[in-house]
Amino acid sequence: MKARRNVVVVGAGPMGLACAYEMTKAGHNVAVLEAGDRIGGMSASFDFAGLRIERFYHFICSTDYPLFELLDELHLKDRLRWKDTSMGFYYQGRLYDWGRPDHLLRFPHLDLVSKMRFALHVLYTKSVKDWTRLDRVEATSWIKRWIGQRGYEVLWDKLLRLKFYEHMENLSAAWIGARVARVAKSRKSVFVESLGYIEGGSEVIIQELRARIEAMGGRVEVGMPVTRILTRDKRVCGVQVKERVHDCDTVVSTIPLKYVPAMAPDLTAEELAKIAAIENIGVVCVLLKLKRPLTRYFWMNTNDDSMQIPGVIEYTNLNALAHHVVYVPFYMPPTHPKYGRPSAEFIDEVVGYVKRINPNFTDDWILASHASRYQFAQTVCTPDFFAKLPSMRTSINGFFMADTAYYYPEDRSISESVQVGKRLAKAADESA
Repeated sequence: MKARRNVVVVGAGPMGLACAYEMTKAGHNVAVLEAGDRIGGMSASFDFAGLRIERFYHFICSTDYPLFELLDELHLKDRLRWKDTSMGFYYQGRLYDWGRPDHLLRFPHLDLVSKMRFALHVLYTKSVKDWTRLDRVEATSWIKRWIGQRGYEVLWDKLLRLKFYEHMENLSAAWIGARVARVAKSRKSVFVESLGYIEGGSEVIIQELRARIEAMGGRVEVGMPVTRILTRDKRVCGVQVKERVHDCDTVVSTIPLKYVPAMAPDLTAEELAKIAAIENIGVVCVLLKLKRPLTRYFWMNTNDDSMQIPGVIEYTNLNALAHHVVYVPFYMPPTHPKYGRPSAEFIDEVVGYVKRINPNFTDDWILASHASRYQFAQTVCTPDFFAKLPSMRTSINGFFMADTAYYYPEDRSISESVQVGKRLAKAADESA
């Protein structure tokens, strides 16, 4: 029988809570310490003028198997809902139906050969089972080889440019491909896309995980920033939190890797260098609560010379709520001058865009507005990224780490949070 360990999990996002849940089930004494004032990380909800909703949008695909297993275990499977959704494409001043073969054939801004190449690219990507080869391939050149220069300019260039800026030509094809495949596989047929959501939002899962952890004797505490991992002879012996020392023999960090060097300066030079080399994209996500629907689409990509956004997500066309909710993300490196602008400027910019998308839109449609900001929204996954990730099991005995970079090549989702959280727990539980 394994010895009962004293475990500190740093960070109470879905990954941290999933890890803590598994460690608690394994019989260990677990404390989850969260620096912020709430649990949930990027899945946390807030009061949006009387509407409880997530700060950042989430949706579920039919291949999110780790999430389905967790929902079943937590007796939350009855909260999972599916809906047939539709997609739009706002291209140079006009809104087009998108996402189906007939929509592609009717789209007037690509020739037939480009359309056929695009469709074949999606079919190929959907069939990939092992991303190892594409891990070593640069994404933009890979896309151009498949769909041609014109197809790339119309369908991909603006999306990548407005998310990754100077990093756009140094991305892994595996990362792009996995995103395409995830959504492509979440279709009932080539004509019907079906996506899911949790009734009550991701907060339902977050709170149930917390309740299960605490019911088994674990602790989940907020306002508890871990500033230092304490070691003795290269082995974890505790963590520093404010003026207190918490004794423990195992620490699992699920916070952004960029915070780890200050917390664990005893890592090797190689580990610290690997962490330093990983870049992140930030996001400012504008939310609008509206009297009326903006469009009939859940997801809308945009490629318009007058707009500096990659897309619009009309969440209530997936999950119907009392009012209509639209998310509009601005992705950019946190070092970009625009990232530091006041929230009101981002909101005003979005209002101008939605008026172009729907000419009937007027200011009195807006019931509330908000902007959420996070500087570690997306890892820049470069070619050969598998080799660039530091090991979850570090050189410090008893210290393990991961963040959303370890979802690679898969997309950010609660399902991937659950899977990586389980991997962390397994590694920590099996260590000597």
